[in-house]
Amino acid sequence: MEVRTTRFGVIEIAEDRVITFPSGMLGFPEHRRYCLLQPGDDACFFWLQCLDDPDLAFVVTDPTLFIQEYSVPIRAEQMSSLGLGSLDDAQVFVIVNKVDDELTGNLQGPLVINTIDRVAEQMVLAEKRWTTRHPLIKVGATSGAATASA
Repeated sequence: MEVRTTRFGVIEIAEDRVITFPSGMLGFPEHRRYCLLQPGDDACFFWLQCLDDPDLAFVVTDPTLFIQEYSVPIRAEQMSSLGLGSLDDAQVFVIVNKVDDELTGNLQGPLVINTIDRVAEQMVLAEKRWTTRHPLIKVGATSGAATASA
């Protein structure tokens, strides 16, 4: 399928790459269909591009690349709503923002994706250990690749 984006122009993605958020994401309840774009084979940051709004895209990453002890407790009803038979079928991402010279991750609102059925949900964690602007990595003024990704 052809997808219009403001950042990448028109791109072609396979139908089996569509990720559906049945309830949308926080602040974007009407936007439900997305795809994950990987800028390179060894990239640790990705674009979560909305398929219905070319202007809407989020930089996301696997938080465990930066914080090994991070985990998302998924309750039985969340497993059911995501159609997860096993936690092994779940992939967790967090939305990344650039704040001054740091990339931060929304560790309090992780995105949990069923990698088999490509159904996703943004969770809201009650645990106060994590924040919506949790520091992930510092970026320098000369670090063009990291700055451009944010």
